[in-house]
Amino acid sequence: MAQKRRQFTREFKVEAVRLATSGEKKLEHVARDVGIRPDMLRAWKRQSEGRAGLSEGDVFPGNGNLTSKDEEIRALRRELDVVKQERDFLKKAAAYFAKESR
Repeated sequence: MAQKRRQFTREFKVEAVRLATSGEKKLEHVARDVGIRPDMLRAWKRQSEGRAGLSEGDVFPGNGNLTSKDEEIRALRRELDVVKQERDFLKKAAAYFAKESR
């Protein structure tokens, strides 16, 4: 039977990140002390650093739903990746045909 996925409150995440960034203990020790995996705490730390200057409530929006700005940024980054791949392909094709015409 599948285990139910654990959910953590915003306050728990903020406190865990604060403990990890205080420098008193290593991140791995903090993660073990609060009962989570170190990679999860690293992800929370990156997420909070990426939103520097925001209030605690804005750092971890919750429920896995992205804000409209975050969703737009994600869509634009995906579109940019596709455009870059197309550009690189066209550069290679142009170089191939330029070499062939000589």
